Amino acid sequence: MKKYNRIGNARGVILPLVLASAAWAALQWVQVAVGLSGRTTALCWMTVLPLNVLVTLAVPRWKSAAVRFVQRWMVNPPVRWLLHLGVMPLGYALLETRGRTSGKPRRTPVGKGMIGGTFWLVAEHGMRAGYVRNIERDPHVRLRMRIGLRFRWVEGIASLHPELDPARVQGRLARWHPLRAFNAMQVQVLGSTLLVVRIDLPAAGWNGASTSFRSVPAT
Repeated sequence: MKKYNRIGNARGVILPLVLASAAWAALQWVQVAVGLSGRTTALCWMTVLPLNVLVTLAVPRWKSAAVRFVQRWMVNPPVRWLLHLGVMPLGYALLETRGRTSGKPRRTPVGKGMIGGTFWLVAEHGMRAGYVRNIERDPHVRLRMRIGLRFRWVEGIASLHPELDPARVQGRLARWHPLRAFNAMQVQVLGSTLLVVRIDLPAAGWNGASTSFRSVPAT
């Protein structure tokens, strides 16, 4: 499984993280320019983002624990509720896996990454993510997402792909799609050990063929 190391790799680890951090910083200054945020907030981000890069490369486990705590108790509950009601904007989906210990349905908001009849996502924390470990135990999943004008559930088979380069997959998903680009930036900034997840949706009713990425080692 792909892991960050202390030295890092300019192509597979450092460069995507630094580029995403730079994009996030630029977004903060754009908000200052249009009056949506103050200079103090932007300057705080100028301190936090470099520290985030260092922590990601040095102690990814600590970062993963902190981010997952915030997401589990503060971010995911309201987002999950909105997605269930079908009132979230384009670009998001609700992933349902089967709990590896409890056997109960577990639902996690994820960025929507459809290409043809295949749903792609990049897990921020790799095998540390609960839904990824659930998929490893049972690959049968469901997705609730917008299809046409309404939200609906579709069933799929998930698989984990540590051989694929997460940055390359994100680049393909985000092409000409601002919401996916924003999601990719968030995943890079908040992630600790990225992992590509593929979900095939054979019964979803799409005419588009499934899409495969050429295997690129996730260095």
